[in-house]
Amino acid sequence: MKVAAKDRDMKRVLTSVILSLACCGVQQVLVVADAQEQRPRVATGNAGRAETTESGAAGGVRSPALTGERRPLYRLRKSDVLEIDFPLVPEFNQTVTVQPDGFIGLREVGQVFVEGKKLPELEETVRAAYGRLLHDPEVTVILKDYDRPYFVASGEVARPGKYELRGDTTVTEALAIAGGFNGQAKKSQVVLFRRLSDELTEARLLNVQRMLKSKDLSEDLHLRPGDLLYVPQNTLSKVRRLVPTSSLSMYVNPTEF
Repeated sequence: MKVAAKDRDMKRVLTSVILSLACCGVQQVLVVADAQEQRPRVATGNAGRAETTESGAAGGVRSPALTGERRPLYRLRKSDVLEIDFPLVPEFNQTVTVQPDGFIGLREVGQVFVEGKKLPELEETVRAAYGRLLHDPEVTVILKDYDRPYFVASGEVARPGKYELRGDTTVTEALAIAGGFNGQAKKSQVVLFRRLSDELTEARLLNVQRMLKSKDLSEDLHLRPGDLLYVPQNTLSKVRRLVPTSSLSMYVNPTEF
């Protein structure tokens, strides 16, 4: 009887130990699974290295103007001519011009500031302005005349000047339009200036010689209206990324136009 009791006690102890170990194992599995869920998700890129799926440049600084929207919508400027149509109330149809102060004069409404707006934004502005006179007005805005987009090529190119920017044009294409480099050009230090505001302009130094030699056009930036390409004669030791807009005159010779 004593032997049987001892066997039962031993079995109970072994059962308790086994259950304890099993519970610990389940907890470890749950902890590992939870940790895997908390770990940032990664995706394998073309080169086989892991890349986080979160947006943004890791460890890099992106240029505020020289990268971003490839084909941005047109923004209204001074002297642009607009045709504003009201399909349901044609008596309010009118043609207006953006004034030097950025305003347009709307019939029965008055002055409205529009410079810098995109056409869809202007339609909303006009619709809101006439909402006080008309019930849920339907408005269509058409850009009738505007300052043609352009770029400027200056410095050591065959034909310096101001060129109309027609369609999608890259830096190397723009240089070709300007006749290409002349014999004194520093092809490895072409500067692209892009205006951020009336006070600030961004500069980007481009090694066009290396791009063409390696046939790698990944840095062949697409121009935007108003961009200035400057090809120096001598080596530029350093070009600041942001420069005062007023200092751009040193890179353009007025006699070239």
